[in-house]
Amino acid sequence: MEQSLKGKVALVTGANGGLGNAVTPALLQAGALVLGVSPSVKQSDFKHPSFVALAANITDAEAAKNTVDAAVSRSGKLDIFVHLVGGFAGGKTVGDTDDVTFQRMLDMNLNSAFYLLRAVIPQMRKSKGGRIIAIGSRAALEPGAGVGAYSASKAALVALIRTVALENRDTGITANVILPGTMDTPANRQAMSKADFSKWVQPANVASLIVWLAVEAGKDVNGAAIPIYGGDL
Repeated sequence: MEQSLKGKVALVTGANGGLGNAVTPALLQAGALVLGVSPSVKQSDFKHPSFVALAANITDAEAAKNTVDAAVSRSGKLDIFVHLVGGFAGGKTVGDTDDVTFQRMLDMNLNSAFYLLRAVIPQMRKSKGGRIIAIGSRAALEPGAGVGAYSASKAALVALIRTVALENRDTGITANVILPGTMDTPANRQAMSKADFSKWVQPANVASLIVWLAVEAGKDVNGAAIPIYGGDL
C-alpha cells in the first residue's frame, strides 16, 4: 500500500513548535508540500524545497480564513490539515479558575481548530477528499484535578473532530484526533524538570502516526480518538 505523500499538500499549524519540529520534517520526508503556520515561523526553519512558511496567528476567525485562503492560493489545493496548535494552563480548581484562563484555553485548544476547520472543509469537499488530524490530549478522556479548563477545551476538540468525520464521510474526508500523554518537548522538560522523561511520549512517534493517518494505509480510520500514552499508563 502506498506510503508516499508525493503530490499532496499539507497545512500544518504550530509547524515550528515542540511537536511541529518533528511533524513538519516527517511530512516533508514523506513527500508532501508543507505549508507551515505559526506566528513566528520562518522559511529558514526548515531548509527543504517543499516547505513554505506562512506566518500567522490563527486564534480569530478572520485570520484563520485568510491563512487557509493564502495556502490554497499558493498550492491550489489542500489534501491534509494537521492542527498542532494548543496551550496548557493548570493549577487551579474549577471554582478558582478565572474567566481569562478559561477563555484562553478555549481560544487556543478549541476555537482555533473550529475557525480553521470551517475554512478547510469546503476546500477539501471541492476536491472530494482529504485528511484532517488534530492533536488533543489524554486529559480529554481522563481529566485531572486542577486542569479543568484545559481538559474541557480538549474534550470539546474531540467532539468537534468526530462531528467533522460524521458530516464529511460521504466525500472521502477523514478526521481523527490523537490523544498524547505528556510529550517529551523542551518546554515540558523545563516545566517539569524532576519528572521521569523516559515515560513521556516521543514527538517523533506522534509524527509517525500522523504520517500514517495521512497516507493511503490510514484511509479507513475515521472519527477516531487515538491514545498514545508512552510508558505512563
